[in-house]
Amino acid sequence: MKYGNLDYLYLLAVIPILIFGYVLVFKKKASDLNKFASIELLQKVGLSVSKKKQWIKAVFMIAGVLFLILALIEPKWGYHWEEVEKKGIDIVIAVDTSRSMLAEDVKPNRLEVAKREIEDLLHVLEGDRVGLVVFAGSAFTYCPLTSDYGAFRLFLNDINTNIIPLGGTALAEAIQKGISTFEMNSKNHKAIILITDGENHEDDPLKAAKNAKEQGIVIYTVGVGKKDGSYIRIKDETGQERLLKDRQGQVVKSRLDEITLNKIALETGGLYTPAYGTKWGLEKIYKDSIAKIEESTYKTQRVKRYVNRYQIPLFIALVLIAIEGFLSDRKVAI
Repeated sequence: MKYGNLDYLYLLAVIPILIFGYVLVFKKKASDLNKFASIELLQKVGLSVSKKKQWIKAVFMIAGVLFLILALIEPKWGYHWEEVEKKGIDIVIAVDTSRSMLAEDVKPNRLEVAKREIEDLLHVLEGDRVGLVVFAGSAFTYCPLTSDYGAFRLFLNDINTNIIPLGGTALAEAIQKGISTFEMNSKNHKAIILITDGENHEDDPLKAAKNAKEQGIVIYTVGVGKKDGSYIRIKDETGQERLLKDRQGQVVKSRLDEITLNKIALETGGLYTPAYGTKWGLEKIYKDSIAKIEESTYKTQRVKRYVNRYQIPLFIALVLIAIEGFLSDRKVAI
């Protein structure tokens, strides 16, 4: 046997309260009748109360309430098989894990805020499959497409700037890896969400965007950080914080390249959204654009459906409560 809603089990606490209430009411009723007249007189006029009949009525009411609670927790037994189609859109989220994402122009830093926003996005997804690509100087698929958001979160929480040892920001490779993450010959609608500060240091990302467009993939870009940029703080071997410097000893300042990100999105018919401070747009991108893409069936499976039997305890409860209403607690006058 299975149950549909065990949250209502707390209502079982009503049963002992109900029994205690009946005890008090019966005592109060007997006391009031004794004050009104003697027991002998009450019996003669037919107002005497039978304790046995009182408790019989009480048992019917208590049992009725118990079965009502049982109906609320929705007992289920017996089952049938049902063909269920899962529908959704395939979304690959590509996250920049280069050291520039450690910039603190958004708190605590760009990468942590990006992870938090992706976590919030998961709450509005409706059956869509989601995959994860991480990139810096190179890129790889960190989590394949899945509708198991719990498993996806495990990979998301594990992302850090040390996950890819090769420095830089290879936007083109990130897009290509996102493309390869989708299933070949799949007719599902596909979207890539590219989250980065946009400082491309490798190949031409627009060429990769054209490749995505040819395969029917829409790219949405999210630019993280401030327009005027930010310095990057890292910890050295001694654990002391210092500003990141390039090979020439110059302090590195990470700047948001919105022009490149805009071009990538426009090339595929997508959108660019800046993420300045607390201004993010992942949910807006999903609700205003991605969610409106025609959904595709990507999986059909047989699901065991248990039959809800709440009607049985509900019927028993109503019968017991109705019987209680017809019973009398009066003693029969002799």
